[in-house]
Amino acid sequence: MSTTTDAAGTAGKASHPKDRPWVMRTYAGHSTAEASNALYRTNLAKGQTGLSVAFDLVTQTGYDPDSPMARGEVGKVGVPIPHLGEMRKLFDQIPLIEMNTSMTINAVAMWMLAMYQVVAEEQNPEMEPAEVAKLLSGTTQNDIIKEYLSRGTYVFPPEASLRLIADMIAYTVNYIPKWNPINICSYHLQEAGATPTQELAYALCTSIAVLDQVKNSGQVSDEDFEKVVGRISFFVNAGVRFIEETCKMRAFTELWDEIAQERYGVQDAKMRRFRYGVQVNSLGLTEAQPENNVQRIVLEMLGVTLSKNARARAVQLPAWNEALGLPRPWDQQWSLRLQQVLAFESDLLEYDDIFDGSHVIEAKVAELKEGARAEMDRVQAMGGAMGAVDYMKSELVSSHARRRARIEAGDEIIVGVNKYETTEPSPLTANLDEAIMTADPKAEEAARGSVEAWKAQRDETEVAEALARVTEDAKSGANLMQATLAAARAGATTGEWAATLREVFGEFRAPTGVSGAVGVAAAGAELSAVREAVRTTGEELGGRLRLLVGKPGLDGHSNGAEQVAVRARDAGFEVIYQGIRLTPEQIVAAAVAEDVHCVGLSILSGSHMELVPAVIEGLEAAGMGDVPVIVGGIIPDSDGKALLESGVAAVYTPKDFGLTEIMGGIVEVIRKANGLS
Repeated sequence: MSTTTDAAGTAGKASHPKDRPWVMRTYAGHSTAEASNALYRTNLAKGQTGLSVAFDLVTQTGYDPDSPMARGEVGKVGVPIPHLGEMRKLFDQIPLIEMNTSMTINAVAMWMLAMYQVVAEEQNPEMEPAEVAKLLSGTTQNDIIKEYLSRGTYVFPPEASLRLIADMIAYTVNYIPKWNPINICSYHLQEAGATPTQELAYALCTSIAVLDQVKNSGQVSDEDFEKVVGRISFFVNAGVRFIEETCKMRAFTELWDEIAQERYGVQDAKMRRFRYGVQVNSLGLTEAQPENNVQRIVLEMLGVTLSKNARARAVQLPAWNEALGLPRPWDQQWSLRLQQVLAFESDLLEYDDIFDGSHVIEAKVAELKEGARAEMDRVQAMGGAMGAVDYMKSELVSSHARRRARIEAGDEIIVGVNKYETTEPSPLTANLDEAIMTADPKAEEAARGSVEAWKAQRDETEVAEALARVTEDAKSGANLMQATLAAARAGATTGEWAATLREVFGEFRAPTGVSGAVGVAAAGAELSAVREAVRTTGEELGGRLRLLVGKPGLDGHSNGAEQVAVRARDAGFEVIYQGIRLTPEQIVAAAVAEDVHCVGLSILSGSHMELVPAVIEGLEAAGMGDVPVIVGGIIPDSDGKALLESGVAAVYTPKDFGLTEIMGGIVEVIRKANGLS
């Protein structure tokens, strides 16, 4: 493409008008609806062009703040929305019919969409509800299969979950045509260890499972099914290997076009477009030398923006300090400005696809497509994504274990972590407690009070009738969206709606992937030494060392716990790992039943100061106060010191990347607790 040169000798504009930039979002929400609303309005004033709502784990897993399961979790990783009143506060002074809103919500996505729609109707009383619905645009994540595989905020069993998704898709296609009812989400697959090939294959198999479910439900006519395919969107990850990530996105677009055309007969090219949003890799951000995360974020953004034909429709970037804790508004602003500089200062949007015709890119895309097709065939032969959950989970855990081993061996370099570790003091982290934001410690109390006040003013008879309709429609197979809207208008709570469906559908526990995972293929000198220490210590204590790995609270990010469990097994421990979402009481009961030598707790949600003491107190009450407790997670330095002072034997954070070294530390902790030299 030709350019001209002006008198100053600078390159002129490219020959076509500058493309419109992608939607710019920041994933945000914390403490209370009021605090989150203020943050949203501030971010919009800074040039953000869409909203991305982070809900707390209590909301995501279908509980109210007054549930015993909510202990320590309210407002920690997002905003609590237990009822319509809080949804009103969340979007106060934000005109929803003009907004593009993404909601990271899965198991209770139908409930959140219903409350969002009702608030939009209330904001526009002069319009008919149907008119309001047609103007709403945004996305609900609503991909439950990846929750089983990686993120852990599932509630209901697979069949019931797919039914809820199909009901939402059928409803939105007919009533909210600008809404993306599902984001097939490969983002968390990559964070759980997926290679690009696995990310492509597992996400596309998920899309097939969802589309087949909608088609078989009979809720959408054959003539309208193209619209269903056209509203399917994706949410992807982008790692620092941005050339490979660019090729992955081009492979996604080509494979999706094939599936839409060949499997579903979609003829309209617009309806076959691969539409996706992205958040670049958060778990790849480091606690060590966190200033390096800024360049990582920029490079990762290039992987989803450089190729015009595979460019993201919406981008949200993490903040540089997310490995340390909750980002401050200034940190989020920095990430937004990264997007704005690329979109508005650079010439990226002035050119057609700069990779078209590149033999290197074409060859890599072809390689990824070939590998993805082969893996898709394996999954489909097992009955599709739902039938292959155990297989995919085990593959992800094994893949993650191989990557961890490469990092520990120095074969995969992480600057500031396993190489170039010498550093000058950073002014950004001179005061670690001020380098992050702390969630409001009174958020849980405020949320409990909100639910109490909400229930006091509502019509209980109306609520009971609405929830009875939810039960009836759930049992009959009717589309649940209308009953859910009625429950939202009546004043039911998030926990009540979810509990009603729990009664009908039951609950589900996903596979951990640990038992079938392949760990370290060959033991080096370090692992061999730890194995010997585990063996000899076990002999001194009269049996094999038993380690309980526990995930207390609602935190579903189990990648770290799974890798600890796999490496502990490789080191010779007998490992007890029962998966996610356990109460402190359940963990204590397991420790007693298995007569363990050490309890390891993994918490990434920020609830460590509430949940860890509860486990320690429970062990003491059960007569096991001499069993050492170790803790791992995103734990600020001051909290780590407080935990050690309260009796925790060791605290590990993301900077402690050497799993074999951690295993050696666990042996030392056990020996010290038992008075061994």
